Amino acid sequence: MISFLKRRLRGYGTSLFAASCALVAGCASNSGCEARYDASPQFKGCSFQNPPNPDVLPSASGWRIWSRFIVGDKVGTVPVDPIPVRMLATADLEALDPKANHVVRLGHSSHLLKLRGKYWLIDPVFSERASPFTFVGPKRFHKPPLTLEQLPPIEGLILSHDHYDHLDVATIEYLALRVQRYFVPLGVRARLVAMGVPAERVTELDWWQGGEHDGVKLTATPAQHFSGRTLTDRDRTLWASWVVQSGEQRIFYSGDSGYFAGFKQIGERFGGFDLALMENGAYDAYWPAVHMTPEQSVQAFEDLRGKVLYSVHNSTFDLAFHTWHDPLDRIADLSQAKKIELATPVIGEVLTVGKARTNERWWQGLR
Repeated sequence: MISFLKRRLRGYGTSLFAASCALVAGCASNSGCEARYDASPQFKGCSFQNPPNPDVLPSASGWRIWSRFIVGDKVGTVPVDPIPVRMLATADLEALDPKANHVVRLGHSSHLLKLRGKYWLIDPVFSERASPFTFVGPKRFHKPPLTLEQLPPIEGLILSHDHYDHLDVATIEYLALRVQRYFVPLGVRARLVAMGVPAERVTELDWWQGGEHDGVKLTATPAQHFSGRTLTDRDRTLWASWVVQSGEQRIFYSGDSGYFAGFKQIGERFGGFDLALMENGAYDAYWPAVHMTPEQSVQAFEDLRGKVLYSVHNSTFDLAFHTWHDPLDRIADLSQAKKIELATPVIGEVLTVGKARTNERWWQGLR
């Protein structure tokens, strides 16, 4: 990808710059004020802000980050060998116990959930690239384990924020009328409406606000990140982590976040989680505030009082400079040392919440 960018930079450098900034650390500035959310403690001026964090490390400038992506060398960031994928059929989903809660890994941070018989999606991205373009940008390492057309009727869809590797236009346009209820952070409703989603189907929430649909309770919780899809809309929409409660079980999804005290606060408020889907990938010393290292992901999991640590945000897109398997190697070793129950599912694998499983280091031996 990098060599391709170097060859084509002059042709579409500005647009690609915007996409790269949105995926890693944010380089855009604000201009104008299209919508106001003055009731939100997170909204100041014309943009949303992270909570104060005196321990946060500063990120490099947008220019330094972009220059590094253009002229820097990447080694081992894209797998040479095929990523294993367990392809799924409709019958496989139907066979899952309708009284239990299941999580199906689709890739990166995208997941299909079967919550007591009804289907939900988290940050679904089915496109080939996490990019505003079809011809350039981070390209998938593997196909999804099922196609959009194979998806069962979707009761609810949860979005953490508006970056391209979490909010995919083609996916949302296909699902627009096929999802009964969308749950999103403040400001993201307008994004979805522009993609064909009826406004009345979208529930917008601020941090600590909750909603319920078809017996599933959801709460938008804090995260330390940023938002934006162009050079001029930095932080116009909110970002969030999510708490999903189905029956007696609680699932946490971190979305994208740097490490901050909010994880401990969430753990204290909810009393722990049966499963915690934790961001683990796309970290770098150039942008330490917005993505966690594996060590920080483990600490955040402990702060949350989780029972099972489920590693997400890796194995699908090349978004940083670490090797593609580094997040998996490090979090597996850390979890083993700390005796933490870890889940690093193969793409397409089904995890049933509360059910014992044997975790495998499926990536070992792959180049």
